Amino acid sequence: MQKWTRIAVLSLAVLLLAALTVSAQEEVTIDFYFPEASANNAQAIFEGYAEQFKETHPNININVVYGGSYTQVRDTIQTEISSGSVTVDVAVMLATDLYSFADEETVLPLTSFIDQLDDPQAYIDDTFAAFWENGMDEDGTIYSIPFQRSTPILYYNADLLAAEGIEVPTNNEELLAAAEQLTTDDRWGLLVPVAGNFPIWIYQSFAAAYGQPIVEDSPVEVYFNTPESLAGLEYMTKLGMPEDQGGYAVGPMGGSVWGDTPTAFTSGQAAMAYHTTGSLTRILADAAAAENPFEVGVAYLPSGPAGEEGTGYGAPTGGGDIYIFSTSTPEEQQAAWEWAQFLSSPEIQSDWGAQTGYIATRISAWDIDPLKSLVEEYPQYAVARDQLAYAVKEFDAYRSIDIQNIINTALSTVISGAVPLEDAPSVLEDAQNQIDSLLAEYR
Repeated sequence: MQKWTRIAVLSLAVLLLAALTVSAQEEVTIDFYFPEASANNAQAIFEGYAEQFKETHPNININVVYGGSYTQVRDTIQTEISSGSVTVDVAVMLATDLYSFADEETVLPLTSFIDQLDDPQAYIDDTFAAFWENGMDEDGTIYSIPFQRSTPILYYNADLLAAEGIEVPTNNEELLAAAEQLTTDDRWGLLVPVAGNFPIWIYQSFAAAYGQPIVEDSPVEVYFNTPESLAGLEYMTKLGMPEDQGGYAVGPMGGSVWGDTPTAFTSGQAAMAYHTTGSLTRILADAAAAENPFEVGVAYLPSGPAGEEGTGYGAPTGGGDIYIFSTSTPEEQQAAWEWAQFLSSPEIQSDWGAQTGYIATRISAWDIDPLKSLVEEYPQYAVARDQLAYAVKEFDAYRSIDIQNIINTALSTVISGAVPLEDAPSVLEDAQNQIDSLLAEYR
């Protein structure tokens, strides 16, 4: 049976399952796995949501399971699937994991569930369109519900910029000039968290801002070896290179470490930093409580050269979606869908966005409290939402995990200085050849 025929049959089955209701006399327990990427105490938040959910769904028990990082959650679930002993029923995983799981038919297509809503189109239209791009396949079948979504944003010490008479940068020429002026013997001008084994997300900002995102609509095309990609990688690498090697020396060689960057910024070790909007609540609180408190400014990422309007904005979307697994029983799947609806509701999205800084995925969530009042008091919370106008689809493709590993290895090799920057073109070419080889069977 062809893959998409099997999915059509599965979708029909899901339609029938969605018509079921979980009997009030029969308790169902579902295992919900989630990652933590920004130190927001998500365990406590989700446990609170589970208690709230229980009030209206007394027969459904949510077992909240912290799974570590996004990668660790994905690896744990893949191990369960390969061993044939699957525990997970519903999970928050990277939006970019879609093809890796949908291709194996281990996650359910959710279009059929959505079609059972009173007004399916209203549900879809009330979710930011930029987030659906990573939630569906090339045929428009929805596999995941946007939930814990984000973009990287520029954090800056507003007091320092004001004292130095520096305007908030809007392109990478202005960004470099500001970073150079703000760099001192004991403070970096700019931290870009690309050290380690996962630089791909932040790197996508530079590729997009130079004019060619590494993916567009097709899951069988990846644009890694392009002039725009090379230019973005060279600029990003030079930010941390010593001046005697032709670099700018406004940040550490090889970039900063993801988990350490917010603390380095709020403790005064850096004047500006790239990081996820999901760290906003934490950064605001830590900056206010710092030994030398300061006002935190937030802006669009100025990662590219100035265009016609003088700006060089560009950012990928990011974060996690909700997936429901085909290995669960029909009753568990229906209960998982009820939980997914609850988490993606305007009320919970408003609260989630206010508690964490992640972008509330439902448009109407921004018109209700607590998020509405919070944005009135702290306009920083609306910046990542408004940056969606310049955002591009986050990387996804067939063989997504393998291709991400290829890209991350190539990027890290150049950024870290393991190979000279002048050899970057050949690194990109080799990586592109590997990527094209993997995708050939899907074309």
